[in-house]
Amino acid sequence: MNKKDIKKKDLKKSIEEKEKQLAKLKLHVDKSETCSSIYNKAVLEKAIMKKELEDMDKNVVVDKVKDVFRKKDLICDSFKK
Repeated sequence: MNKKDIKKKDLKKSIEEKEKQLAKLKLHVDKSETCSSIYNKAVLEKAIMKKELEDMDKNVVVDKVKDVFRKKDLICDSFKK
């Protein structure tokens, strides 16, 4: 296993732990502001981890090439039609 695979595995494990934490916190969200803010923070952290995992799967070089060759429309072009 290379470093990328190990990091993916760690991220997946962390996401699973966040989901368990969120399940426990969800029961207490309505009871206090502190629980609500901790829940919101955990949701945000989980979303960040999911985005990192998604970005690891993307091929960055291909995306850059696609951006270079993508046609750029100008605002003035939409009025000519």
